[in-house]
Formats: sequence, C-alpha cells, structure tokens
Amino acid sequence: MKKLLALLALTATIVHTAPAQQDPKATKILDQMSAKYQGMKAFKASFTQTLENQTAKVKENISGDIIVSGPKFRLKLNGQEVINNGQTMWTYMKSENEVNISDYDPDDQEISPSQIYTLYKKGYKYAYAGETKEGGVPCDVIELSPEDHNNQIYKVRLNVSKTDKSVKSWKMFKKNGNRYTFAIKKFEPNVPTDATTFNFDKAKYKGVKVIDLR
Repeated sequence: MKKLLALLALTATIVHTAPAQQDPKATKILDQMSAKYQGMKAFKASFTQTLENQTAKVKENISGDIIVSGPKFRLKLNGQEVINNGQTMWTYMKSENEVNISDYDPDDQEISPSQIYTLYKKGYKYAYAGETKEGGVPCDVIELSPEDHNNQIYKVRLNVSKTDKSVKSWKMFKKNGNRYTFAIKKFEPNVPTDATTFNFDKAKYKGVKVIDLR
C-alpha cells in the first residue's frame, strides 16, 4: 500500500492561493503541454516508478499503467488497482482479494493522477531549468515548488518533450529524503473507454471482500 500511496503523491496538497508571477518561458511550455492532454478524450500510459533514498540505501523499481479521462482514472500498480469515477474511489488489493470503497475528494488526496497536466496551475511556483535528453528525445526541464511550506514535497521536476510537448518523466523530491522518478514507457492517446472503465465491477472479482469506508 505504501508504494501505491507513493504514486498518489505526485500532485501534493493543491492550495488555493493567488497566482504568483511565473517564469514566462516555463508558462508557455506548461500551457502547451496542458493543452495537449486536455485535448484528448482519454489516454493510457505505461510507466516505471523508481524510489531512491541515498541515506537509507534504497532503490526500488515497479511498473504500472493508468487510463485517464478528465478527473477519472484507473491505475494498476504492483498488484493493486485504484479506480476513480470522479465521485467514488475503489482500491483493490489482489493479494488480499479485498476492495476498499471511499468517497473521492481530490483535495484529500496527495495526488490525482488525472491532474499531472494541470499541477502547475494552483499552488505552485515554477521556472525553466534547462534542457536534457531522455531516450534520445530533447526535453525542456521545468521545476515546480509548492507555495505551501508545510508540503512534504519540496520540488517536482518535469521533463517535457520539445517535439510534441508530452511529459516524458517527472521526479518528485520529498523532505524525508525519498526521490520518486516516474518514466513514461508507452503512451496511447484517445483510447476507447466506456461506463465500465472507471467503475469497480464486483462480479469480475470472485469472492472479493468489500470494505465500505464511506
């Protein structure tokens, strides 16, 4: 569960504050990136998450995939599945054959995966931080820092493709020394979805134990 919550820590604590003056070059790149994702009906991404902590001498890699449509998402990661239809969230743990049901409130989540492309719009300062290459793809680097100093995340670094403005990877820096890197391995725009994509169907999980936390 801790690894899942690590992924659900990307868009930490969005704060409703007056927008600060931002780096115009970074703003242009982020706006182009955001428009790209918001123009899609849905998308699917396969990714690798790497957790590193030099002090604790930890380095772990896990893989997952996610389907996103607006505020809705379906995330599979390390034997767990999180399904959100915008109102209700189901967290299914395969090893226990158990699902927890809760009301979905994005303000109560450390991350909403569907907000990766709008993260910068509320509660963050950001600046252009140079160029890099990822898998041979030239990228612009944008660094974001939360305006809320109590946030356990103090920096998020985005690598945005110069060619098509897609997010190639992002790295999250936490005050406890943990560093989480999320690298996109495969991306599919405008994937088909239906009413079943973002809802949990108990009939497909034989014998599942249901815990309703609402």
